[in-house]
Amino acid sequence: QVQLVESGGGLVQAGGALSLSCSVSGRAFTDKTMAWFRQVPGKEREFVAAMYRNERYADSVLGRFTISRDNVKNTMDLQMNNLKPEDTAVYYCAASDTILPTKTLVARTGNYRYWGQGTQVTVSS
Repeated sequence: QVQLVESGGGLVQAGGALSLSCSVSGRAFTDKTMAWFRQVPGKEREFVAAMYRNERYADSVLGRFTISRDNVKNTMDLQMNNLKPEDTAVYYCAASDTILPTKTLVARTGNYRYWGQGTQVTVSS
């Protein structure tokens, strides 16, 4: 059984930093695309960052967030710097069954089969 478990969320002031981690069990996604998404109540889940061999970012987080993967430990991290109140959301990690080669494809929630339960990130102003 594949499980993705996020950790590292919390409350931080604007301008601060947080690091999220996604631990994967039950299967390795070494040669597949993994990603971070986020969602606020009443809105659709939105793409944040993805990684296979290269990294892709939403314009809203480019230059502030960094995605990384450790294929030995089967984990994926998201380092979030210079956080803004609009970054407040539940953050989800996701794993695909394939390689998603374009930014358009990595940004679609339907292209990911496996999801974590989410972790809350709250940025106060």
